[in-house]
Amino acid sequence: MTSWMYDSFGHHEVNLVFARGLSLEAFISGLRDQHREPLAHGEAGGWVWAVHDMIDDETDDYDGVHYGRLCPEGTEVAVFVTEPCSAKAHGPQFQYLRDGRTVLFFSFEDIGQRVGENPDLISAELLAANLIGPGAECEQEETDDHDCFDHHYDDEDRLVRAIADAFALPSPPLALPSPPLAPAVTAK
Repeated sequence: MTSWMYDSFGHHEVNLVFARGLSLEAFISGLRDQHREPLAHGEAGGWVWAVHDMIDDETDDYDGVHYGRLCPEGTEVAVFVTEPCSAKAHGPQFQYLRDGRTVLFFSFEDIGQRVGENPDLISAELLAANLIGPGAECEQEETDDHDCFDHHYDDEDRLVRAIADAFALPSPPLALPSPPLAPAVTAK
């Protein structure tokens, strides 16, 4: 996805999640309730954020996180899934939820195929960044001496910047690593 993510968490398959309208403590607790211990977390620009492993090997939990559970009414969640299936080499995915519902979802492999309650939510920003529409195709795609994969990661970085700008997400590098929030301890 971005060099910041790969350089910081290269040995992990991680998701980067932002939430607005939720305290950091509630957000982290919600991730822990789904067996996802944050590798890093913080607050910036009105958003709380966390990086967590996609799966939990220790409990054999290979299901995705149900981010709608972290997104009660009045809350927004933005998720970057960096490697939805690294064994099959699928590209990153982005999901935006509001009030527990998916408003926008797409794979970086085909941003023209966006789904959700409002799949065109950031179409203007994607069009302005030449990521969709008439200016989106590589001008040298048909030439024999050009490999479009040479600029693949630059294109992904441009997409991440467009998404971050559209949602006013804090941009990496975020402060790393964060000390973990201690789980709540109750007396018996």
